[in-house]
Amino acid sequence: MDSGVIFIILTAATPLLFAALGELVVERSGVLNLGVEGMMVMGAVSGFGAALYTGSPWLGLLAAIAAGMVMSLLFGVLTLTLVSNQVATGLALTLLGLGLSGQIGEAFVGQPGVKLPSIAGIDPLIPFAVVLTAAVSWFLFRTKWGLVVRAVGDSHASAHALGYDVIKVRYACVLFGGACSGIAGGYLSLVYTPQWIENMTSGRGWIALALVVFASWLPWRVLLGAYLFGTISILSFVVQTKGWGIPAQFLNSLPYLVTIAVLVIISGNRVMMRKNTPASLGRPFVPDR
Repeated sequence: MDSGVIFIILTAATPLLFAALGELVVERSGVLNLGVEGMMVMGAVSGFGAALYTGSPWLGLLAAIAAGMVMSLLFGVLTLTLVSNQVATGLALTLLGLGLSGQIGEAFVGQPGVKLPSIAGIDPLIPFAVVLTAAVSWFLFRTKWGLVVRAVGDSHASAHALGYDVIKVRYACVLFGGACSGIAGGYLSLVYTPQWIENMTSGRGWIALALVVFASWLPWRVLLGAYLFGTISILSFVVQTKGWGIPAQFLNSLPYLVTIAVLVIISGNRVMMRKNTPASLGRPFVPDR
């Protein structure tokens, strides 16, 4: 395979990897945040705007991270403190992010973007995503606090009885997930397509959510899944350029069709689902003392 095509695949996979890694940690703590798409798009518009006004793509990336964390903090307050329904709140967060980003980004449409510079010819966020995958895997399975996160996700009542602050642990994980979604969104507007286009995430947040299930909540499988979906999305464009007569609408929908197919297949493997699914996923926790 041509090295240029491989680089394009890596570029397409990287935002999926960032978003999915963040959501994996969130879900490992027992929280289901369906607002990944909303956090990503807010990261994209905030990163683009900050880079445009300051001239620094690195400040833009920091702004993208901050925007993702602010959105995730809102989700945390509603679901962890006020104990609202996690599914409904996550969906509302996505709708809020899409609407608010469109309003904020109205002045950015058509403006030239500020691209994050390469280092030695390589986009620095691509190797950083791999390093982050290794770090998340090490944290979850090789450290005490990683064990605590998994314990909170598997049985928040037992973790609470052992003296761990379930709410604080979940807040930390939710904020980490927001930061990763913010990076993913910033990557889209500062690297992948250095410009602002309304709704430029184009459903990638939903694919990231599916990747977590596809990977059975294991970081290295998330990495493989992100590269797989990145390859599928790029191949659809390659097929279009070959002029093989396949409808463009079908090719554009191919990544989402594959996502659905993979989820159906994995859902049928009940042994794997029971083994790795956090037992307290999506269940609210209210301390009794």
